[in-house]
Amino acid sequence: MIKLAKLPKESNEKLMSRFQKKLTGSRIVTMKKERTYFKKPVKKRLVRASAIVRDNFRAEKAKKKYM
Repeated sequence: MIKLAKLPKESNEKLMSRFQKKLTGSRIVTMKKERTYFKKPVKKRLVRASAIVRDNFRAEKAKKKYM
């Protein structure tokens, strides 16, 4: 739960912008959107395949970084 207190000489707009930053930083909205609908569980084969692709991409990116 996010709690904010209005600071002295702070406008309502500034308070709302601080609240929005805290809300997006805590990822509450994204988690709520993900849980709104049922999502099938991912199969182990697909998890492994995506991990391999991710590792290959990171390795290529690391090689390009030092060139």
